Parts: sequence; C-alpha cells; structure tokens
Amino acid sequence: MALEQKQTTDTGVASAAFSHNGETQQIEVYGAREHNLKNISITLPRYKLVVFTGISGSGKSSLAFDTIYAEGQRRYMETFSAYARSFMGGLERPDVDKIEGLSPVISIEQKTTSRNPRSTVGTITEIYDFMRLLWARTAEAFSYVTGEKMVRQSDDQIVNHILENFNGKRIVVLAPVVKGRKGHYRELFQQIRKMGFIRARVDGELLEITPKMQVDRYKIHDIEIVIDKIVVKEDDRFRLSSSIQNALTHGKGTALILDVDADKAHFFSRHLMDPATGIAYDDPAPNSFSFNSPYGACPVCNGLGEIQEITEESVIPDKSLSIRRGGIAPLGEYRDIWIFKQIEALFKHFKVSVSTPLKDLPEDVMKVLLYGLEEDLEVNTKKGNYVVEFEGIINFLKNQMDSDSDNIRSWVEDFTQTNTCPECNGYRLKKESLHFKIDGKNIGELSVLDINKLAAWFEGLEDRMSERQNVIAKELLKEIRKRIGFLLDVGLDYLSLHRPVKTLSGGESQRIRLATQIGTQLVGVLYIMDEPSIGLHQRDNERLINALKDLRDLGNSIIVVEHDKDMILQSDYVVDIGPGAGIHGGQVVTAGTPDEMMNAGTTTADFLSNRRGIAVPRTKRPGNGETLKLIGATGNNLKNVTLELPLGKMICVTGVSGSGKSSLIHDTLYPILNTHFFRAKREPLPYKKIEGLDKIDKVIEVDQSPIGRTPRSNPATYTGVFTDIRTLFAQLPEAKIRGYTPGRFSFNVKGGRCEACEGAGMRTIEMNFLPDVYVPCEVCKGKRYNRETLEVRFKGKSITDVLDMTVEQAVDFFESQPRILRKIQTLNEVGLGYITLGQQATTLSGGEAQRVKLATELSKKDTGQTLYILDEPTTGLHFQDIEHLSEVLHKLTDKGNTVLIIEHNLDLIKIADHIIDIGPEGGEGGGTIVAKGTPEEVAKVKKGYTSRFLKEELATSHYREDGQQ
Repeated sequence: MALEQKQTTDTGVASAAFSHNGETQQIEVYGAREHNLKNISITLPRYKLVVFTGISGSGKSSLAFDTIYAEGQRRYMETFSAYARSFMGGLERPDVDKIEGLSPVISIEQKTTSRNPRSTVGTITEIYDFMRLLWARTAEAFSYVTGEKMVRQSDDQIVNHILENFNGKRIVVLAPVVKGRKGHYRELFQQIRKMGFIRARVDGELLEITPKMQVDRYKIHDIEIVIDKIVVKEDDRFRLSSSIQNALTHGKGTALILDVDADKAHFFSRHLMDPATGIAYDDPAPNSFSFNSPYGACPVCNGLGEIQEITEESVIPDKSLSIRRGGIAPLGEYRDIWIFKQIEALFKHFKVSVSTPLKDLPEDVMKVLLYGLEEDLEVNTKKGNYVVEFEGIINFLKNQMDSDSDNIRSWVEDFTQTNTCPECNGYRLKKESLHFKIDGKNIGELSVLDINKLAAWFEGLEDRMSERQNVIAKELLKEIRKRIGFLLDVGLDYLSLHRPVKTLSGGESQRIRLATQIGTQLVGVLYIMDEPSIGLHQRDNERLINALKDLRDLGNSIIVVEHDKDMILQSDYVVDIGPGAGIHGGQVVTAGTPDEMMNAGTTTADFLSNRRGIAVPRTKRPGNGETLKLIGATGNNLKNVTLELPLGKMICVTGVSGSGKSSLIHDTLYPILNTHFFRAKREPLPYKKIEGLDKIDKVIEVDQSPIGRTPRSNPATYTGVFTDIRTLFAQLPEAKIRGYTPGRFSFNVKGGRCEACEGAGMRTIEMNFLPDVYVPCEVCKGKRYNRETLEVRFKGKSITDVLDMTVEQAVDFFESQPRILRKIQTLNEVGLGYITLGQQATTLSGGEAQRVKLATELSKKDTGQTLYILDEPTTGLHFQDIEHLSEVLHKLTDKGNTVLIIEHNLDLIKIADHIIDIGPEGGEGGGTIVAKGTPEEVAKVKKGYTSRFLKEELATSHYREDGQQ
C-alpha cells in the first residue's frame, strides 16, 4: 500500500500517513509527560507488533499504559451520555498534548483475573459454558444406582408397552407422591380423599384411606395413590390411557404399574428414568452442569470441589500434653471459662483428671471429648448447677465455622484441613449431573484433563456420536475446538479447565486473556500487553510470539512492554526508552526496526547484539559438601521425584511451563522447611521423607506477592529502614527540645501525622456503588504530617521530603548513616534506585515487590547457612538489571548460603553452579528430573527442551575467570 510520508526535521516525528482510503497508518503521540516522561513525541506504525523496551523504571509502562491506553479509555468513556458517565465516574486526561490515529484500545495486564474460588480456567475462557450447553443438549443419562441408560417415554409409548407386556394380567396403576421420606402425612391422606381416591399403597401395602389416617412420622415411607385396578386388554385402551395420564399428572411425570400376580412394580416416566429403580432425573439444562448454580452444584461442597474438615490431629497436635497444659490446641491452657468447666465435669464423670496427658486417657473418654456425650452432663459452678448437652470439641468447632464473626471463623480455620469433597470427588457437580455422558465421559472428567488431552478427546468426536447428536453439536464443537486451540497457541497446554483462576501466575492469567481476545476475532483494535512472556520457557515463547503475530495479521495493532530477547528480535518495530531509570529515563533512546536498533549503540542494543553480556563464571563453586535430599515427591504431576540440592551453591530449577517446578519447590519443599523452622501450618504435597534439615538453619522464600495491600505500606516500611529514619529524626536537637519520640514521625499513629487524612496523604471519597475516589488531603496537601512535625529537618529535609526521595537520592543523602545506608544501598543494588522510599506498595509490580523483599533479606545479617528460594526474580528486568541482580545473587552465595531459583531466563540459568531441569513436557508429560549438573553438563544432555536453548546461549556467551567482575 503506497504511503505518503513527510518528515518534520525539528522533532523527528512523522506527520500522519494515510492510505488511499484516508485511514491513518500511524499512531502519533505529542508531548507525553506522564510520570517521568520528558515531553516525548513519537510515531508508531499501526497494524504492526511494536515492542517497548528499556531498563526497569525507564517509563515504558508510563507511555504504553498511563498515556496511550489511558487516553483510549478516556475517549471511549466520552462516547457515553453525561447521564451514563455520572454513574461510571470520569477518567482523568493523561498528561499529553495530543494523540492521533488511536484505535479502540484493549489492555491485557498481568493482574490475576479473580480471587474467587468459583472462577476457573474453563469459566473465564467460556469453553466450559459451551461444554455445558453441549452436555445439556446431547448427553445421554445413566442411572447412578445401576449404571443403566435412563429412558424417557411419551404417554402413548407407556400405554403401548403395558398392552404389549402385561396383556391379560391384573395390574394396579399407581401415582407415586412420597418417595423415601419421613413424616406422618395426615394432611396428604386427607388431600387424596378429597380428590376422590379411596386407596393408597403405603410401603408396599394396599390400604383403604380412612379419616385421620397417618403413618409413623419417624420412619421412611413410600406412598402411591391407587389410580385404577384393571385387567390389561386392547379393548380397554381408552380406560388404560386415561388412568396412565392421571397417574403421570399426580406423580409429577412418573407412574408405577404393579403386576398383582407377580407382586412386582414397574416404573414409567415422561422424564429421564431408570426403569429398574424408578430414579428420575430432571430434564438437563445448561445450569444442570454449572457448579455456580444450585441446580448443578454438589450439595456437600456447594460447588467448590473441596471441604474444610476439622481433624483430630489439628485439634490435638501433641498428645503428651494434658488439657491443663494446653493439650487442646484451639482452647489453649486451662482458664476459668465455661468450656473448661464442662470438660472438668465430663472428666469427673469418667473419673479421670484434666492433668493426665491425653495419650494416657482411655479411648472412650477421648471419643466423648472430641465428639460429645449422648446423655446430659451436670456442671457444678459457684453460681449453681447446670444440666447441659456436651457436644464435643470437634462438633463445637464445626458449629463455629458458621459464625457471623470473621475473627471466630478465622480462628477455626487454623484447625481445619482442606480435603477433596467425598460426594463429588472434586468434580464440583451433583451426582445426577455427573451421570450424563458423551462417549462414556461426564463433563467433570473432561474438566480435569490438561488442555492437550482435552483437545485430543474432542478430535474426531463426531465419529463417536449418533447422527442426531452430530446435528445438534456441530456448531458447539467448532467453537470449543477453536477456543482450545487458542489456549494451545499461547503455551497453556498443561492447564486444565478445572484449575481455579486464583492459583494462576500473572503471566498465565495474562495469556488466558490473550487467548480469549484472539477468540473474539476483533479487527482494527490496539492491544497493549505487559510482559506476556513472564513464566514462559523458550519453547513456549515461540508459540506465544506466533499467537501475537496471528492477532496482528487479523488487522490489529499490538504494543508489548517486554524485555524478552526473542520477542524484541521478532517484532516489527522497537522503541527503546531510557537511558536510565526514574528521573534518568523518560526519553526515547532509539526507535526503529530490530535491525536498525541493533546498530544504535544503546545499552539494549549492546546486549541484543552480544557486544555486552552477563559473564559466565568459568569455574563453579564447589559448595560445602552437604546435601539436602527430598525423597519420593508425588504431588500434582510429580512422578516419585527425588530432589538433591548441593548446599552452598546457586541452583536453578528449570523446565517448560507446567512441568512441575512449583509443585516440587513451592508446594512440597518450602512447606516442609517452613514447618520445620517456623512451625507454619501449610501442608506440603505428598512425599516420603527429607534428609539434611540439620545442614541449614533457616529458609527464606522471596516470591512476587505484594509487600502490602494498602497504600500505607511502602518500601521504607517493608525493609524496616523507616524505623531507623524515624529514630534518626527523633535524635535531632530540635526533636529533643520538643520532646518528640520516633512515634512522632510515624504516619500510622496519632501525634505527628495529619489527622484529617490519618497519615494517608489522601482522602477517600466513598461513592456508594461506585469505586472509591482518592483525592489529596486538603489539610496537609498530601504530606501526611502536621506542620509541627515537618518543622524538624535533617540536612534541610523534612520526614516527608525523605519519603519522596528516590532510593538513588537517599543513598547519597544518608551516606554518613551506616545503619540506614546498608538497607537503602541494598535496594539500589537490586536495581530499584528509581523508586521512592514512600512509594505505595499497591503501585509496585510483582517483580519490583520481589526485589524489595530480596533487598530486605540481603540487608539482614546472615549466618551463611540460609536457603533462599526465589521465584523468577528476573520478572520485569532489563538485561542490565539482570546483570546487577546476578552480582547480588553471587554475593549472597559467596557467603556460604544456598540460593535456589525457579527461572526461565537463560541469562540467569547460565551463571548457576547447578541446574535441575524438570520435564520433559508440561502437565502429565512432566514431573520427572530429566537433567542435572552444571550448565555445561546440562547443555550436552539430549533430553528435555532446556538443553537445546542453553547450548545455543553458552555458545555466544562471555566467560569470566574466577573472581573477575
């Protein structure tokens, strides 16, 4: 397509280029100043894959999300009427002069979609919704008692069947009204008499209905109305037909035919029914297969697939203790309260002492203590004697689980264990729903398959279905296969539809939304994505890049904020923002095609072209000779794995997405160590035994969870440096004269803070059913403190000025304060020099939060025998930041500690002393250790996928001699 293009010499920004039909082919941004952006003007091509890169904190997200996406959202909101906007709230205009050529914008970020346990991969991709419709319309029903196929008959079919099979026989036509329920049913018998019927069959016996007739209310009964007694013959077809219709009406679609001579009952139904037992199912509807609907959810677990159970082990963890010494964990040591009075009376009844160790108590006493006493118990107190029913500790705790108090429910949860629901086996649906099958499979069985296996099952399903089923299912199958294909394209083949969304990583959640967007087949949209390659192995990364290219080829524009080498090199256009982070960034360093960028001479270009690289140590650390050994791990997809960790080394655990890395390290190893050192209560996945716990003295996990969920939490408070800063301010002469303590300089306690906003610096305006709006406090103008507190200054700076400093500025400012400097210096070393000390925790990315945690641990005095577990610390890091991080990790390991890293980034993998590669595939195809050893040894192994990519990386890497930086 021919383009007319003019170049403006003073700004370097191309004016709008148009195609022949007048449609703009470029997005033009003029004067972007959001956050640290320095009046950027830039032209981006439309209908291309554009990558924004640059070191962490340089301003990539400020340009992509806070400027381009924010303006797109604002324009969309402007299309609504003023009345509609009054309900939705307005969006502020980003700090930019103008943006031209902007398409409708969709943002796909890393935020986990939902914390709701009812939200699953199947529900958010809508695959499960299509499957529910497929099962409701085409599945065959089977009896959950006999396993026989359920049948449905019309009135005429029932009459024909009776004439054919009972010809000449005496039968009784019955209408079932009560099936397997307790009650006296006096009113029911009166009602039956009023309708003109004089007999009923009660529990298999034909009886005449008498006035005030009733049955034993505590027994289970079956009651049927006697509609007619008849000898079956063709001449009486009309009478038989009328009787059957009558029976079906009163029996709500079900009738019973009693063969008098054989004394045997036969069931018939307009609905799905098991002829042998008379069990009938309601006609299936899509909500019959929904675990979020009362029509489909398992009644025991309410559609969650798991239940909270209180176990004897959690209530009595140490049987060597007596009740007086706190043997019952939920109650603690003996106190003068009502529950202990009851237990004392109970033990007196059984003639045992509350000072006896629980292991020495008779078994019947333990049973009564936990599950209650059937007879009444007399409790003597100073206020008098009471007769009570002792329900038992476990039953008492179960009742408290339904309490209105959050505190009480939280207290009880400490003594519960999450188990798979015994009724539905974790499938979440009621038993009737699980007995509707297509090709022998119910919907629950398919939901737990990984996407690869699910795709294989749907392949060729038409050949295994009837002609009628095929007619109904044709369009549904097409839609299901298409959506499953999109999940495969973005490398999520190891997930299952059953997987709760809250357990997904940020990268997985983002790729699911990407798959959903590809499925919508929109055209002419601008997609903005935030590091979609997070958590992806190089093999899966190739599939992701192809999926993005497919989205582009549909006729969409894509902007990706990314550091991944492959993504940058395969993009159409690259914008490198920098040159530094924070105030040192905010400028376009270079923009052009990947080939043009390679020769630009920027930091990013140097790393991409291999002119600069993270050096690989030629000699590896020998370690301390000790080993931590986890034997027989079998959780999730792990196949009896034995993990050996050589201590005193930097170890990388690698493998394709879903291979079992997190199951082995986060869900098995870490809970074992955490329980051993800190008495944590999280249950590890199944394993046989662990050896070498005495070789380390503590474990520290540094993950990507937020450092705080409120704006009050910030890097200064999290690392503890704010306590030292407040102490320093309290020791200043001005503070001593005024009698100020360190508490005066805290924005979380009364005294020195601004009371109008209670130290938040912002006022929350509640908008009823709209989201809360935050505005700067009109009293302190966002400074958080009152005027008197701000008058105390160190080197001319108030406590607010210190919180507003970047880490980099604070390093220079506190150079004469070694205690404060040590903690701030570590934040700087992990590449966070650009964030401010008081930056709200809610604004930090997962990678930034992880590095704040890492810096906090690094600044502590270590013993040299600590095991550090890190989960993808390279998330959100530029090549230069990874270089800084690698030096920090080297320092940590050189002190004798063991650093265990779950990682996909080859820059970090190649500098490890020891690699453990798990795979070879994701999901069921993984769960075994395919290679282990130094990076050079693993690169020679032919198994798994990591070795191939590692071999290519090592071939082009720089090496350093021992001790060289």
